[in-house]
Amino acid sequence: MSAKVWLVGAGPGDPELLTLKAVRAMNEADVVLIDDLVNPAVLEHCGNARVITVGKRGGCRSTPQDFIHRLMLRYARQGKCVVRLKGGDPCIFGRGGEEAMWLRERGIEAQVINGITSGLAGATQCDIPLTLRGVSRGVTLVTAHTQDDSRLNWRALAEGGTTLVVYMGVAKLEEIRQQLLEGGMTADMPVAMIENASLPQQRECRSVLWRMQDDAQAFALKSPAILVIGKVAAAEQAAYVAVVASA
Repeated sequence: MSAKVWLVGAGPGDPELLTLKAVRAMNEADVVLIDDLVNPAVLEHCGNARVITVGKRGGCRSTPQDFIHRLMLRYARQGKCVVRLKGGDPCIFGRGGEEAMWLRERGIEAQVINGITSGLAGATQCDIPLTLRGVSRGVTLVTAHTQDDSRLNWRALAEGGTTLVVYMGVAKLEEIRQQLLEGGMTADMPVAMIENASLPQQRECRSVLWRMQDDAQAFALKSPAILVIGKVAAAEQAAYVAVVASA
């Protein structure tokens, strides 16, 4: 491993979805900085590395990004092999791009090792193909949570005709529903809400756009969860029924 800092995607949670390259990087690491959503089971690949938790969760006390930057820089300058271990993929809403640029500006080599993002894994686990010939010719990944609280162009997303995968949207279901309806998306557009993608405790709730918030409340949907909005999210035999977990 020639790079001083590896920005590694740990995938959505299932340890078996790690890439071989990710496992090799963790095996050779001296220091591993681990995000909050990384499954602790993957740490068995870290050998004798020092593991430091630097979790960041919306609405919770989080490790400041500047502190994480400085930790990576400090250990890299000490000549250590540093792994920054992130849930999903480092460059899909994981700040991998900005961390790589920050390090390179200071003369530190940084390399990204991709991981499977939860939007893909969760949909696949629920038998939802994000693209499907004759149904969906593309997929758009967006986050409902922005650092500056700016609003997405929901009208453009509604008119785009692609499968829409929304990360970090549980707390904004009503806003998402309203904005997509105002943007021209049909009220009966199928929606799948997938909690804890790829983990044994994964749950899914099938609904349609106009009533997805009510169904989510009845289902007690919690973060982390992703939303898949589009025709590919239709339940089998086009029965758009919310699936409520059994007690």
